[in-house]
Amino acid sequence: MMRKILIVDDDQKTRSLLKTYLEKNQYEVKLAHNGESFLTEFQRYSEELSLVILDVMLPDTDGFALCKTVRQKSNLPIIMLTASSDDTDRIVGLELGADDYIAKPYNPRELLARIKAIHRRVGSETAGAPRLYRFAGFTMDTVERSVVDADGELIALTGMDFQLLKYFVEHPGDILDRNILSEETRGRDAGPLDRSLDVQISRLRLRLHDDGKQPQLIKTVRGAGYVFSADVTAGSVA
Repeated sequence: MMRKILIVDDDQKTRSLLKTYLEKNQYEVKLAHNGESFLTEFQRYSEELSLVILDVMLPDTDGFALCKTVRQKSNLPIIMLTASSDDTDRIVGLELGADDYIAKPYNPRELLARIKAIHRRVGSETAGAPRLYRFAGFTMDTVERSVVDADGELIALTGMDFQLLKYFVEHPGDILDRNILSEETRGRDAGPLDRSLDVQISRLRLRLHDDGKQPQLIKTVRGAGYVFSADVTAGSVA
């Protein structure tokens, strides 16, 4: 079955080119030209979609508002397209729950690579690996792709946040540098000026109620990277 992607972009030529290119690469593509049409299509196909692509600049709203709406209803992977060379747009998108971003102008092959990388990470689970990880009162289920706290409350995580946390719990106590973590979540090294991983870690700390000023779970090792300091137990369903 082909994966279904919903794209919103106000440029008709861009929409047409992306649809043709992605369909040639075995994706089913639904299109929207503004925020209103996107929300209509999202409501219609939300249970079938594997990913959405949001242009930041739209005539009736912006991609940030759409990202926030999607995140309130779904953990569906989100890629944002930004024409701004400023990091602000990218950081805001990530803080709102986007999984990745790509700057315009871009090569469709790069966008395709990002899409494939997200789908690989979301859909991959190692055979024979533990299903459950327990740490600091949280339980992570790698099959259901869920995290609940000690009270049984579901923690809202994006697909990329889940993948980052999964890598942390698989390597407790190890100092993990930014390139390793960026490669694990985005399929590429973190550039020296790329703050997306820092934003993602701040967001993950917030979700896990880990004090950003004095974190106890995900600690920063200055000049080296990050370390997951909680005691972790792994196993199958209890």
